[in-house]
Amino acid sequence: MAKQLLGKEVVAALNERIIAKAQKLNEKGIKPTLGIVRVGENESDLSYERGATKRCEKLGVEYKKYLLPADATQEQVLAVIDEVNNDESVHGVLLFRPLPKHLNQNEIEQALDPAKDVDCMTDGSMAGVFTGKDLGYPPCTPQACMEILDYYGIDCTGKKAVVVGRSLVVGKPAAMMLIKKNATVTVCHTRTVDMPSVVKEADIVIVAAGRAGVVDDSYVRPGQIIIDVGINVNEEGKLCGDVDYAKVEPIVDAITPVPGGVGSVTTSVLVGHVVEAAEKASK
Repeated sequence: MAKQLLGKEVVAALNERIIAKAQKLNEKGIKPTLGIVRVGENESDLSYERGATKRCEKLGVEYKKYLLPADATQEQVLAVIDEVNNDESVHGVLLFRPLPKHLNQNEIEQALDPAKDVDCMTDGSMAGVFTGKDLGYPPCTPQACMEILDYYGIDCTGKKAVVVGRSLVVGKPAAMMLIKKNATVTVCHTRTVDMPSVVKEADIVIVAAGRAGVVDDSYVRPGQIIIDVGINVNEEGKLCGDVDYAKVEPIVDAITPVPGGVGSVTTSVLVGHVVEAAEKASK
């Protein structure tokens, strides 16, 4: 039976650090503030927004909302980005994506000041992830994976790691972050030949395939650590990951559950980035 790598324990440790930092800033008269930019009323955006604002309130971080209608023009959205860029009281910005199809999302993303880009939507932040330079912030989800590994004392040095998925949101940055931890990394994707045998060789596996239950018992062996990034809804209407938990859990050494794993850590990482941005702005 595998050890469960529970997000709530990681969150508790993260939150303690974030609260302490926020209090120090408050003593200097600085209130770390997240700017939330939302276009339209997408239900998944609203759900994440509720979680983010609740976490902000719990950790002593303020927030400002910039809400635009779903039919907002490119100029209107860019005007809001310009406003948050120039507002010194806003330290980090969360822009909900994907944006409505009539908008040029790339132009809007790149208009954001990388210093306030707390969820890695600009090329500047992504360059920071790939070069190791202090530019912007890494994406919150892959950093949440690293926080879990760190909290549970999982040393990546010299280990074989496989990342399933090559998106810029999770897969590619996760691979770079594992390399920074001195792992030897392979990235698998839809064109990988005999993926189960490749994944089976790994000591650490991060699964961000975007498909429910794609990694089953044919992919794993005893001794492995599995980090499941996926969030899907199965035929019974229940949340599940990209890993078939029922088949994989009895075999591997440790695994993150869904829900209750990576997703629960991500929001605290976001708020932590806001506090870090406020610290940098105060220097």
